[in-house]
Amino acid sequence: MPPDNKDEKDPYAPTLPAAFYFTVSVNSSSSGPDSSFQEVSGIELTMEVDELREGGENRFVHQLPTGVKQKRLTLKRGVAPDSSPLVGWCKRTLEDGLSVQIELATVDVKLLDEKSNPLRGWSFTNAYPVRWEIDTFNSTKNEVALETIELAYQTVTRKDT
Repeated sequence: MPPDNKDEKDPYAPTLPAAFYFTVSVNSSSSGPDSSFQEVSGIELTMEVDELREGGENRFVHQLPTGVKQKRLTLKRGVAPDSSPLVGWCKRTLEDGLSVQIELATVDVKLLDEKSNPLRGWSFTNAYPVRWEIDTFNSTKNEVALETIELAYQTVTRKDT
């Protein structure tokens, strides 16, 4: 039963996590997360459908599932040094082109609570970099130099921890 006093918090109300406290790890590095990321986006699955109109039936269109499509995982952060494992992976994959075999990795994104405990997690398997962009340098603005890394992946699994 909720408390009578409106100033008290309901102990049974769910706690909604804040979206600004998270970690990103590549291949579950024993040294912990690679770097601080400003933004992670692209965690999205969409069921694709084919529309089928039935002859003589004009009230609706059948929507038949054809498969699940996912967006690319996008990571954004300040430009990191060459010592970063993620930078090394991007360099080997994108600078060497297809002259070397692409290294697939597992990328884990974890949403954390205020005590750094994981609340939710997403694991992206068989991921590899497909785009690496350095934002525009502009001498008239006082902004951090950012890099954006896009990863393609095979599957994503949500984990509530």
